[in-house]
Amino acid sequence: MQPSTLNPQPATDFEVHDPAVLAQARAVIDACRSGQEMQEAVLAAVRRNERWRGEQCINLLAPEAPTSPTVRALLAAEVGTRAAEGHIGKVNRWFAGTQNIDEIEALCVELLKKVFRARYADHRLVASMIGNMAVYTALTEPGDVIMSIPQPFGGHSSNRIDGPAGVRGLKIIDVPMDPVELEVDLDLFRRMAPLVRPKVVALGASMTLFPFPLAEMAEVMAEWGGRLFFDGAHQLGLVAGGQFQDPLREGAAVMTGSAGKTFSGPQSGVIVWNDPSLTEPITTAIFPVLAATHQVNRVAALAVSAAEMLEFGQVYMAQIVANARALDAALEARGVPVLAAHKGYTSTHQVIADVRPFGGGLDVAHLLARANVVTNKNLIPGDTPADWDRPSGLRMGTIEVTRLGMHEQDMDIIAGFMARVLVEKEAPEDVIEDVIEFRSAFQTLFYNFDHGLPPAP
Repeated sequence: MQPSTLNPQPATDFEVHDPAVLAQARAVIDACRSGQEMQEAVLAAVRRNERWRGEQCINLLAPEAPTSPTVRALLAAEVGTRAAEGHIGKVNRWFAGTQNIDEIEALCVELLKKVFRARYADHRLVASMIGNMAVYTALTEPGDVIMSIPQPFGGHSSNRIDGPAGVRGLKIIDVPMDPVELEVDLDLFRRMAPLVRPKVVALGASMTLFPFPLAEMAEVMAEWGGRLFFDGAHQLGLVAGGQFQDPLREGAAVMTGSAGKTFSGPQSGVIVWNDPSLTEPITTAIFPVLAATHQVNRVAALAVSAAEMLEFGQVYMAQIVANARALDAALEARGVPVLAAHKGYTSTHQVIADVRPFGGGLDVAHLLARANVVTNKNLIPGDTPADWDRPSGLRMGTIEVTRLGMHEQDMDIIAGFMARVLVEKEAPEDVIEDVIEFRSAFQTLFYNFDHGLPPAP
């Protein structure tokens, strides 16, 4: 008898998530006697995270920033239940009754223009990777050549074969990087780029310590009309606060970024540009291609974050960078080697350590987490794609600790906690109480209209 085609045998199960964690969640749900108990299980997990991560940990994750109380409240605002498909304005909307939403969104657009000193801005990107997809949709065709930073040097998947650039069908060539200076190898770029004539050069890095030679690269690309795209996911707040470089003034045609990192706003994408000829292709790529309804509560929160940046950004971002350099120096002094020590340390919010002497990035990150110090594993120069799960580096950022009011001397204390675990080999359980006691003094979020500036050190 032939097997039935109506009831085929199921394929072998494939699950990308950790099966043990999913099984634990199923067991919790199965033990619940009602939907309300299931709800309580979710709420309890949220409370546990808020207590641990929000009150007891030293959070050094470079891609995270706590939002101000006002921004956090806006993310639960009534306007978040409203749909606002289309561009701003009565004729452009699919729905009537959006006059107040138009006002909110227009305020956000104009605030983004002001904070980034740009002619054009868009507010509808619910994530920065969607912003990168919008750029590739607007500026390239499938089969075009682009250049982007390879991942061992911090290049992000959004500009590589496994992200939007790959989905767009682009041919991707590596931007040459100097493995010691951790900067673009400009001499090699000047030789390579004319050979492949990339339509776009994307400068986006999740490991980012120094500015890019934007003007020099744009000059090279002008020969064939190529465009420079600055993916400022990590540096967006530093740019806004005048503590990094100013990409749109230095040769970039367009800049995207994440509002949830140094910008310290809601999880959100931002895109800004100056050339009016890009307005139609970029905004068409955003709507109707990539965004329809776009979370107006998030838009309101993004607008307030921009206002906070205009008021507090310069001093806030300067302290973030000062704290990162202080943490770099303190770790190096305690025997934890950091990248770019020979250059006077970082120019951003990030600190990158080479933790191979202590077991590598994966093991070190989880060891420190047991002491309530939260970091993440990271590829560094010398790693290969095979090292993805167990890279050599550890990435840290100083956004959250700065917003909690910490200064340079506090970075020395944090480095001491880390060295006790890594260098002196103390058990994390012997360090955790000291970490919790230290963190207990820092519970207020500053650099916003709710609480102003932190006390002087």
